[in-house]
Amino acid sequence: MTELTPFHIAFPVSDLAAARDFYGRVLGCLEGRSSEAWIDFDLFGHQIVAHHKPGGRPDLHHNPVDGDDVPVPHFGVVLSMEAWNALAKRLRAAGVAFVIEPHVRFQGQVGEQATMFFLDPAGNALEFKAFADPSQLFAK
Repeated sequence: MTELTPFHIAFPVSDLAAARDFYGRVLGCLEGRSSEAWIDFDLFGHQIVAHHKPGGRPDLHHNPVDGDDVPVPHFGVVLSMEAWNALAKRLRAAGVAFVIEPHVRFQGQVGEQATMFFLDPAGNALEFKAFADPSQLFAK
């Protein structure tokens, strides 16, 4: 695998204060630059930007994946197993409701991975995953 570089994603939130609390306090993201309309966060070395968008939640679609009803769109990070377990514990302690509880999918198959899904306060779906064998990330 080649050296990964940070990705950037901008996403809508209806309440910047709620986003600041969730991404900062709950997920532990350091805050970067911000304005009255957006906030930069460091999500495990990646730049994510919460942009204020008044109104309702984003439209989510769901697709079946290994028995789970996966929300689309979603974003997140592939973590080490140790960091994934620590994050799951942190989210449970914070009382975050999971859309899909932390578990291992594709057990015993190519691509076996730990995964969890939850929503931020604006309704954006996030997935965090980990592989006991990192070479399985793009395995067919």
